[in-house]
Amino acid sequence: MEFKDFLDLFISSWKDSSIEAMEQMISKKYAGREIRGEEIEDFGYDESIIGWDKGFEYVRENNAEWEIQLLNSYPLRSNEYMAVIAATIKIDGKAVSPYNLFFDTFRKEQEWQHVRSYIETGITEAYLNGLIEI
Repeated sequence: MEFKDFLDLFISSWKDSSIEAMEQMISKKYAGREIRGEEIEDFGYDESIIGWDKGFEYVRENNAEWEIQLLNSYPLRSNEYMAVIAATIKIDGKAVSPYNLFFDTFRKEQEWQHVRSYIETGITEAYLNGLIEI
């Protein structure tokens, strides 16, 4: 599978709130870092799956939808890409929180896997204007 096809599947699974798909696409060696203002949290695969599951549950329970924009992707190595993604949750077409900006790294060994994330939370729509169509 080409990286672009994998990334489309990753984003589609995210929009569909498919925890089963995410469990398969995220590497067991995954490493993430989330920045919330002055607070920094590092986490691995298990914590990531718990976080995705809670987010997906919130979307389902509130009849919400994901607003996900792929801003760009960059090759890092012959078997690695980084994707920059802006995401928020919307209810009745209105964002319920500021955007999160994801710098996600994917690596192909046997197949493509999500291996690392750096996440900036609380990015306001005003700061994203000009980067994505909102």
